Amino acid sequence: MATLSTSLTFTVQKCKPAELVRPAKPTPHECKLLSDIDDQESFRFQVPVIQFYRCNPSMQGKDPARIIREALALALVYYYPFAGRLREGPDGKLMVDCTGEGALFVEADADVSLEDFGDPLQPPFPCFDELLAQTPNSQGMLNSPLLIIQVTRLKCGGFVFAIRFNHVMSDATSMMQFMFAMAELAQDHHHVPSIFPVWERHLLNARDAPRVTFTHHEYDQVAAKDRTNNITPSANMVHRSFFFGPNEISTLRRLLPNHLRKCSRFELLAACLWRCRTIAIKPDPDEDVRMLIMFNVRSKINPPLPSGYYGNVVVCPAAITRARKLWQNPLGYAVNLVKQTKESVTEEYVKSVADLMVIKGRPHYPLLNSCAITDLTRARFDDVDFGWGKALYGGLASAAMGVGQASFLNRVKNKKGEEIGIVMPICLPGTAMERFAKELDSILNEHQVDKLEHKSVFISSAL
Repeated sequence: MATLSTSLTFTVQKCKPAELVRPAKPTPHECKLLSDIDDQESFRFQVPVIQFYRCNPSMQGKDPARIIREALALALVYYYPFAGRLREGPDGKLMVDCTGEGALFVEADADVSLEDFGDPLQPPFPCFDELLAQTPNSQGMLNSPLLIIQVTRLKCGGFVFAIRFNHVMSDATSMMQFMFAMAELAQDHHHVPSIFPVWERHLLNARDAPRVTFTHHEYDQVAAKDRTNNITPSANMVHRSFFFGPNEISTLRRLLPNHLRKCSRFELLAACLWRCRTIAIKPDPDEDVRMLIMFNVRSKINPPLPSGYYGNVVVCPAAITRARKLWQNPLGYAVNLVKQTKESVTEEYVKSVADLMVIKGRPHYPLLNSCAITDLTRARFDDVDFGWGKALYGGLASAAMGVGQASFLNRVKNKKGEEIGIVMPICLPGTAMERFAKELDSILNEHQVDKLEHKSVFISSAL
């Protein structure tokens, strides 16, 4: 039984036990190495994605579960490493054993309609564990399926597509490539993916003579004076999404000096998250606080990576400052730090990260007084069309994936499919969440030009 914060309850019925879907044709049995960018301790977790599709009368009589299952088997012929399993080699380095065992697939029905989930659709989705159920032996890093997919039919004729993938295999952009291939094959089984997959993970390996040429605050090993601020996801965390429409964005921009007002929405909202969150968690004023920015660096690589490359091409540079400076200075201070951090990333920076993995043995991102954010507004999860049209919502299911605190920005659409703004899910202990919401609401209300237009839109649920 799943329960939403709106008191919506529904039952999800699995049609049969989870099954392993193998590639539709024989595939090579070989071992493939991950790149040194892929094989980071901080990427060793599973990423949950959820997509909601409306009923399409032109698809009446067609079963989305059957069509997507068949498309998965066809896609795994081209992306056969996803049908394998991770193994650990010397020095703990991960590799993919391309066994062809398959991806895990679940077919289900739910006695709920799409409109019952609310308008607009936005995370967190407390029902996610029902819409992508955990199964025995599916949660580990080693010897577990690398893809877990569940298709849940809704009583309105729509359906939910949910997938969990292992971050060491791919980043969001690369997973989108795989999902678009599935969508193409769902609509035409004789189709060949328009982008052919390319492995070639050696292209992002450390150099033969590795050398760290940048200061990487994202890998600082922080000794905590007081572990109370070492926040990691737990049963006592509160998940909440904050909505930013054009009015909220304009209000925040007006807080900036003229030379920063043309900053990107991502820079603006990342800085706002960092400052409000720091006030909320109340660290020692003289301790450092970090904002890790997960950054797609495909445009930085020269010569460019092959268009079909589907590994991780991201780094997480960290903006850093003393907590006291962050909360005592206006928002522009944080925006400037975020901008400078993004602008510091070059191709040499990426090489330095790969080299650091080899030299320092895959250090983990620091947890103390740290948070992370990524921009998924251009990831296009909601553009994946299996034949029923584009998703009404497509993106990550919640904040706080992996270890530590991670948030993201995602597009939000209304029930007509029109984009209306950006949603930013976060995860904090209850009292810290109250302080965060109060600080953000204070900023928006105090500086709102037309307070009648301001809507503090969020969904809250204890997970």
